[in-house]
Amino acid sequence: MSYSYQINSFEQYKEVYERSIQQPQNFWADIASNFQWRRKWDKVLDWNFEDYKVEWFKGAKLNITENCIDRHLEKLGNKPAIIWEPNNPDEHHRVLTYNDLYNKVTQFTNVLKNNGVKKGDCVCLYMGMIPELAIAVLACARIGAIHSVIFGGFSAKSIADRLQDANARFIITCDGAFRGGKDIPLKSLIDDALESCDFIERVIVCTRTRTPISMIKGRDVWWEDEIKKVETLAMAPAPAEEMDAEDPLFILYTSGSTGKPKGVVHTCAGYMVYTNYSFVNVFNYKLGDIYFCTADIGWITGHSYIVYGPLSAGATTMMFEGIPTFPDAGRFWDIVDKHRVNILYTAPTAIRSLMSYGDEPLKGKDLSTLKVLGSVGEPINEEAWHWYDEKIGKGKCPIVDTWWQTENGGILISNLAGITPSKPGWATLPLPGVQPCLMDEQGKEIEGAGTGNLCMKFPWPSIIRTTFGDHERCKKTYFSTYPNHYFSGDGAMRDENGNYKITGRVDDVLNVSGHRIGTAEVENAINLHAGVVESAVVGYPHEIKGQGIYAFVIYNGTHNADDEDLIRRDITATVTRIIGPISKPDKIQFVKGLPKTRSGKIMRRILRKIAENETENLGDTSSLLDAGVVDEIKKGKL
Repeated sequence: MSYSYQINSFEQYKEVYERSIQQPQNFWADIASNFQWRRKWDKVLDWNFEDYKVEWFKGAKLNITENCIDRHLEKLGNKPAIIWEPNNPDEHHRVLTYNDLYNKVTQFTNVLKNNGVKKGDCVCLYMGMIPELAIAVLACARIGAIHSVIFGGFSAKSIADRLQDANARFIITCDGAFRGGKDIPLKSLIDDALESCDFIERVIVCTRTRTPISMIKGRDVWWEDEIKKVETLAMAPAPAEEMDAEDPLFILYTSGSTGKPKGVVHTCAGYMVYTNYSFVNVFNYKLGDIYFCTADIGWITGHSYIVYGPLSAGATTMMFEGIPTFPDAGRFWDIVDKHRVNILYTAPTAIRSLMSYGDEPLKGKDLSTLKVLGSVGEPINEEAWHWYDEKIGKGKCPIVDTWWQTENGGILISNLAGITPSKPGWATLPLPGVQPCLMDEQGKEIEGAGTGNLCMKFPWPSIIRTTFGDHERCKKTYFSTYPNHYFSGDGAMRDENGNYKITGRVDDVLNVSGHRIGTAEVENAINLHAGVVESAVVGYPHEIKGQGIYAFVIYNGTHNADDEDLIRRDITATVTRIIGPISKPDKIQFVKGLPKTRSGKIMRRILRKIAENETENLGDTSSLLDAGVVDEIKKGKL
């Protein structure tokens, strides 16, 4: 398979981008012609942002799994589709070829049918990062069921909230999951959640940790037993259900400040086309490359850039069970060395964490096969960018600094590896078909270089279609702030060459004595201090300045309480030198950890409420990796 739509030079990018803006429907029709359709579309795009309605490839019929698996079998059947690396390096890795994946997905599709799952049903998946999670996701898509993956670490209450909101009747889970040195009791948490969810008809349980669990007669069944049933019945490979282009493919929940998670809905055709197009072009993927995204399928990065984007491109995609620092901080580098990885896509929070261990974990690790590095989840600070470039890429690997969101479905702004210029700390240029703009507080578009609120003025194929069961919430959240524009909620800078730098959430942009200061800029300066591992900056009410700057800092060096004042002064001096005295923090609190989601994002709204003494109403904390961090920060508040 070759990619006729792969961009090969900066000049070509500029030509393709211009065409994509001038003739978007023709542009996307040409891209879509590279996929397998049961029926072609009647109309490429029907949309309006005012009442918010978007339909791509209207009237088309397809099944995304035929594009991810079936169409590859003739030429790529014996090629690795998924390489799985387990939590414990002593356990053997697994390789599934495209033929293997086809057999396992069609087999589990028959299991779903046997258990009453039908097209349009919602199936929730609460599993560890094992190949069976990808198999189950694809089997749901093949049968036309809507999958909703819940990260294997949410609490029982959070699971129940999502099950109820999604009207799910079926669950696929594991007895447990391995994550670093911990065993996560997945099935027990499902049991606790189901005490308030008596509408669940079937729970299919896959064996992973061999943890003793409760199996309820008539509701709970073992994955392995159900596989044997379809084998015994000698069921034929399951044909893929014909889906409409705009049929829902999945629901993925994101945390909301109201405490009620938002169910972001993505549909079949546009999502498929865009994840494939962005994967091939951003990473400059060549057939045969080994591609390693370290994310979890429980998050949008895993959906788009472990499963659907790579597999639709006939790529070899790696799945990783575990954490970057177990059994030691060389885990990622061991995997790159072992599997001869060519493309590595990870989060700045992981990069900064691994930086703190120094060079020792890198010794003896062959990273020479790496060709492309990627960053996802939040803006990468310059110090981390340079470490990633020098220590991991050896100065030879382009770094793609990707900006996008759950609601976007795929990467919207990023340099294309080795094709378009990179700029440390900058996401750089939009992908073809993506039309960003900057808006000021009065709703006026900013022309040329400037700073403002990042919006989109035209839809791309994988844009959010709705928030499940509440379309008004979708309209209000994304399309009401700036009429006829999608509002990302992020602020950005644009330089004279059209490059974009994300400055963080708009409510993370501080107004100190009338000066607008991006928190990412202050954090970048703080992180340059030799002893700082990571920081997060928020605003708080200041009677003179309007807003003061409150910094939460993880400090790596050994120090006692008597040293802290001196360290604070050193950090303040660093910020003053890097940015200027207006940006120096008013308060610096040393903390052991920061409240992060499992995808690596710092939940600054929680820190903001602590800084503002609003500790009784912190909103939805269900997506935090470690909720105990919040209590420690509250106790140490200055």
